[in-house]
Amino acid sequence: MDRMVIKPAAVCSEKEDNERMQKAASTFHPTLWGDFFVDYQPPNKSQHACMKERAEVLKEEVRCMVKGSKEVSEILDLVLTLQRLGLDSYYKTELDDLLYSIYNSDFDDKDLNLVSLRFYLLRKNGYDVSSDIFLCFKDKEGSFAADEVRSLLGLYNAAHVRTRGDKVLDGAIAFTKSHLEAKLEHLKSPLKEEVSSALETPLFRRVRILETRNYIPIYEKISGRNETILEFAKLNFNLLQFLYCEELKKITLWWKELNIQSNLSFIRDRIVEMHFWMTGVCPEFNYSLSRIILIKMMAYITIIDDIFDTHGTTEESMMLAEAIYKCNESAIVRLPEYMKCFYLYLLKTFDLIEEELGTSNSYRVFYLKELLKRLVQGYSQEIKWRDEHYIPKTVDEHLEVSRATVGAFEIACASFVVMGDIITKETLDWLLTYPELLKCFTTLARLSNDIVSTKREQKGEHHVSTVQCYMFQHGTTMHDACVKIKELIEDSWKDIVKEYLTLPTEQPKIVAETIVDLARTADYMYKKTDSYTFANTIKDMVASLYVKPI
Repeated sequence: MDRMVIKPAAVCSEKEDNERMQKAASTFHPTLWGDFFVDYQPPNKSQHACMKERAEVLKEEVRCMVKGSKEVSEILDLVLTLQRLGLDSYYKTELDDLLYSIYNSDFDDKDLNLVSLRFYLLRKNGYDVSSDIFLCFKDKEGSFAADEVRSLLGLYNAAHVRTRGDKVLDGAIAFTKSHLEAKLEHLKSPLKEEVSSALETPLFRRVRILETRNYIPIYEKISGRNETILEFAKLNFNLLQFLYCEELKKITLWWKELNIQSNLSFIRDRIVEMHFWMTGVCPEFNYSLSRIILIKMMAYITIIDDIFDTHGTTEESMMLAEAIYKCNESAIVRLPEYMKCFYLYLLKTFDLIEEELGTSNSYRVFYLKELLKRLVQGYSQEIKWRDEHYIPKTVDEHLEVSRATVGAFEIACASFVVMGDIITKETLDWLLTYPELLKCFTTLARLSNDIVSTKREQKGEHHVSTVQCYMFQHGTTMHDACVKIKELIEDSWKDIVKEYLTLPTEQPKIVAETIVDLARTADYMYKKTDSYTFANTIKDMVASLYVKPI
């Protein structure tokens, strides 16, 4: 691959930009992504400063709009727009106050689209509002009296913020989905793109930063768009893109050094995919250090997984597990030769993270070490199953171990370790108790991973997945087992929403919000295949996020 300088559109001529984009499109390939970002050059400092200055002006202009919003319909439309364009974090206090006022005000409206939007935004903001509000829109036969596409789409998206046993919303999804599918081919842009996107992924389940990237061009086509908000959204995204590329340059150089020093030629080279994944968890500017530390943790989880799952013998894997339990340089003596440099680099990384977190927060590295210990404990049990050809009696028995080994629990907890002072030691200790919210998310992640990877993994010597467990437990075919696993994934979404709406009051709201974001990223990465392993499937979205400015 030709090495190139990524030159953002903001400092390019139109001709230069077109040439750059054509070259990027032809050379950007998953196996070479790391080299691509090593050559990243930041934008001209003066022009970058001008962009930031203009963004600050626009931010305050939009703040005036937020504070000046009075009508319910105006407030709801503005909140949704800012969320989809990735701007809501700048006005968190103001938007929370507006939604609180709407929640506490009398509301009786016959506009299904408006009622759906209010319900969606309130539940999304943690208000456990009743779905009974939709009963008045049902006819005598029990069907919804709705045919207009906007209303159907609004109800469809609202219904996906459902919990178990919510028959009204279950029925709403079945009704709206069939009607939207029937109408899709007759719709025009941009409504057609909106409906198509919703049928693939409902609004509540979309990865926020990817939704921003996808929605800006759609919002630009809307006749009633606000030009100030649109300009701010574009600038904000392009500035984020610059930052992401700078982070990728740093993390790719770190990854290359790790590879050189550890000489583990068999590990998956997925550093760009890791960053891509973590931007879905915490996309904002203030989480730059968090993303870098999270990616390092994810890199080690991937390496350890590759050793336990494919490369290492049982004896070698158990040696590594013991060394991680000790987390001390003295443990190196018992490791196989090829693991020693990797293990030392891991310890060195922990020391560097302590420095990056600062004296007052260096204690948090203990939790990162604890997470890896729990991970290898789960891997060790799965190796035992594999070597003994043991099949867990039930899916639940399998999940008791495999929730941890999918890496979701470790990444979730690690994200809070590096999130800052808003997350206290008490919250970190609570997370290590494996609360129900985390169990719901890790169940979703494990089931989503298994359903797209089970056929591939079972071609070699491998422990059984939840799909095989369900087949043996219920005597079904793989197809029927996969159908049932998909239903269990839907149940996990419902459980996540329930836990999200009933989070203990002593825990900060960002805990539940982040776990929902993690669920969204898992849903995206495992929707059609294992996109982490087969990264070419997300090539276009990666290019849109990092290479193509708006």
